[in-house]
Amino acid sequence: MHARTPKHFVLEERLERYADFIEPAPQDYAGRWAEACFPVGSTALEKGAAQPRRFREVRLDLGCGKGAFTVESARCEPDVLFLGMDGEPLCMAYAGGIAAKSGLENVVFLAWDGHRVTEAFAPGELSRIYLNFPTPFPRKRQARLRLTDATYLMDYRRILAPSGALRLKTDSRPLYLFTLEELAAAGYEVLWTSEDARADFPNEPTSGYEERLAANGAKVFALEAAPGPEPPHFSPTPQRGLVEYLPQDLEKLDYVPLGMEATVWNMRNREAKLWAKGHRDEKRANNSEKCAALHEQGGDPVGSLSRELTP
Repeated sequence: MHARTPKHFVLEERLERYADFIEPAPQDYAGRWAEACFPVGSTALEKGAAQPRRFREVRLDLGCGKGAFTVESARCEPDVLFLGMDGEPLCMAYAGGIAAKSGLENVVFLAWDGHRVTEAFAPGELSRIYLNFPTPFPRKRQARLRLTDATYLMDYRRILAPSGALRLKTDSRPLYLFTLEELAAAGYEVLWTSEDARADFPNEPTSGYEERLAANGAKVFALEAAPGPEPPHFSPTPQRGLVEYLPQDLEKLDYVPLGMEATVWNMRNREAKLWAKGHRDEKRANNSEKCAALHEQGGDPVGSLSRELTP
């Protein structure tokens, strides 16, 4: 999904204005993010005088959108470097502006396609990867684009530190269930899950996007997983549409995940038509039985059941 450019918003001017907070070539810093982004004169030093001037950890907000979560997380932990990655130029323009206004020295945004994330980091460089409300790509033919597809989960294993972890937040229960299966296929160990993360983690930074979803009645599903033993013979999982993870009784679905509105609407209409057709067929079958019974008894089935036989 692409963000829309507001009226009178000059994208190129914004990107140039906030260029100091946006890195267009993150592959140049692979393996040295913690040192290269450490500000001169900063007091956010690691414990121990013998340690180099570097951030304690490097964390990635993959698919960061407009960057609110990234910036608020950086504000909470000044000795950790937070990197927000997104390939949408408009999102980068907004994110750069938020970073500039924050005055923080531990946040940088990367204008980069998240599907190429391994090119931007060295093995074991990241302590955590956040996947906050990634695009669900609900159709079967789009399955390989999901950032929680097992193939990408295998890529994340390489750039996560031995004690690193992956965190997902989504309003889509189908994507959440799909991700649990993909994590198992990629050899991850699920550390915890939540089906109402806003209630379970009320103090965690949020974004305007999450607030809007909550206002529309969405619950936030979340999990954290860490790489376990690597699968000895990994192969990509079959492509699946997220419709497979919807409940059988769609009337019990009190919130439709973003991106699946049309699918659920079509399924509900189809079910309603099938129910109506089955109800009519059942009624006709019952009437036919009554007609046969009256005929055997010598009655007038046409006259007595004319109304019942009318569709």
